[in-house]
Amino acid sequence: MPQLRLVDTPEGPLTYTLTRKRVKNLNLRIGARGEIKVSVPLRCCVRQADDFVREKSGWILDACRRQEERQRAPLPEVSREESTERLNRALERVYLLVEPLGVAFPALKLRMLKSQWGNCHWTQGYITLNIALARCPEELRDYVALHELVHFLHHDHGAGFYAQMDALMPDWRRRRKALKGFGGALEDEDKGSEHG
Repeated sequence: MPQLRLVDTPEGPLTYTLTRKRVKNLNLRIGARGEIKVSVPLRCCVRQADDFVREKSGWILDACRRQEERQRAPLPEVSREESTERLNRALERVYLLVEPLGVAFPALKLRMLKSQWGNCHWTQGYITLNIALARCPEELRDYVALHELVHFLHHDHGAGFYAQMDALMPDWRRRRKALKGFGGALEDEDKGSEHG
């Protein structure tokens, strides 16, 4: 009878289903929904199965991540006009947070950037946002726009920058983490396209 197990691993706690079968070796599978399944020989002790999962925890998490990426729905196509509108709105929304701090409203340029979601040109008074960002959820567009605006106050990623982000958008770390899941949008965009 299958048994649900929880094991502490170097990667954090993992739950798996342990099944004893007429097999010779310990076998590990990742199910369609990311569930971890381990089948072991009938006489195998539970500790040995837990150790096996602990030892393979890095591989397990990588496999789950790859599976999740494959299953993720493709990002919606967005016209250039809609992209411009979405990114302008994001800038306008979060600008209200920095306006009281004396930041002048910057010019906005949209470009296809290969490895960045945005950058700040504080000496010239403008920010650049990656056109691919328009395909991401609104809260992530807002995060990137605010990140660049805060660079008008703190030009590097020092303690002052992070303290300002914490004050203006307390959940920015969660948003930054979520944005990492949208790296495919950078690859999908037409390379070399530009407007602004």
